[in-house]
Amino acid sequence: MISTAEALATLLDGARPVGGTETLPTLDALNRVLAADVVSPLDVPPMNTSAMDGYAVRVADLASGDRRLPVSQRIPAGHAPQPLAAGAAARIFTGATVPPGADAIVMQEQTETAGDTVTILHTPVAGEWITKQGADIRSGSTILPAGTRLTPAALGLAASVGCAELHVMRRVKVAVFFTGDELTMPGEPLKPGAIYNSNRFTLRGLLQKLGCEITDYGIVRDQLDATRATLREAAREHDLIVTCGGVSVGEEDHVKPAVEAEGRLTMWQIAMKPGKPLAFGAVRREGAKAGADAAQESEAFFIGLPGNPVSSFVTFLLFVRPFVLRLAGVQTVAPRAVTLRADFTQSKGDRRNEFLRARINPAGGLDLYSNQSSAVLTSTVWGDGLIDNPPNHPITAGETVRFIPFSELLN
Repeated sequence: MISTAEALATLLDGARPVGGTETLPTLDALNRVLAADVVSPLDVPPMNTSAMDGYAVRVADLASGDRRLPVSQRIPAGHAPQPLAAGAAARIFTGATVPPGADAIVMQEQTETAGDTVTILHTPVAGEWITKQGADIRSGSTILPAGTRLTPAALGLAASVGCAELHVMRRVKVAVFFTGDELTMPGEPLKPGAIYNSNRFTLRGLLQKLGCEITDYGIVRDQLDATRATLREAAREHDLIVTCGGVSVGEEDHVKPAVEAEGRLTMWQIAMKPGKPLAFGAVRREGAKAGADAAQESEAFFIGLPGNPVSSFVTFLLFVRPFVLRLAGVQTVAPRAVTLRADFTQSKGDRRNEFLRARINPAGGLDLYSNQSSAVLTSTVWGDGLIDNPPNHPITAGETVRFIPFSELLN
């Protein structure tokens, strides 16, 4: 078995961004990955603007002590102002253009009005409550580099410089199927010895959140020929094949020998808990040459996940997610971890790297889910994230541990 760090490095070293791009309306580009830098064609804001509702003034006009000024104009946002005459003030609103000649804004709470005049009760300094032209963005600057995954905030940023369309990478095409004669879909009668296929719902949902184009081949029988046939079909039009179950060493585990027959297996078994039997390799596309010298374009990547529901969930988050993001063109794929206090004791460490389901308690520490079995899917909903516990490390209440929030792994 190899370490989790070695396993992730192996996956990411083998990943390559998918070919192909498209142009989308900015409104429709959420979670897509930029294929080109977004460079601003203008300053933001494009002019000096008021940061407050109040009055635009000349600071020099207030030096004499005469603070009662005539109001010469009213400037709502979106209207072009006239130059501000000496000895006058302009009524102005948040976001409106500061009139030429004005060098400060006095907020309305620091004034008194009477008819067409205003009394200034505060002595401003030059620049007060004025947002300078280009304070946020300068014309010609790169505001979103290629490889950025577009969040709602990123879409707003692109729109703020006038981008109606964005050039993005095409979606990663992922084929997924599930092995196990015991699997039954919800809504069907549950026969003796059968279980409902929860993994299909979990993994499809995770792939959808990553913005993948998904082909779901459903449940494949526990037969070598059926598994090989599905792999061949899936390899034709997809960048990645993800399977669940059948990657262990039992007589009914046919995924590993099927991949070895239809392609190559680079990695198998990781020193982690849960999720030891994780496989990585590639499946040849029909007509491609066999062997290590096969061109990358003639293969579909393959990742085989274990069948236990928590194992498949955790290994997807830690390995499939960064791999898919790298295929999509994202460079920074590592989730951000935090250091938090353990409010529990685990007297014995495991020889493997453990990923423990835990929840942040009201005191800011971590509580451990009582049953860490790889079959207890409840823990993934109860928990806020995973404690990354090194091999052979018991945890003592009060010590700090490395915690990866689900909010980092599920976006």
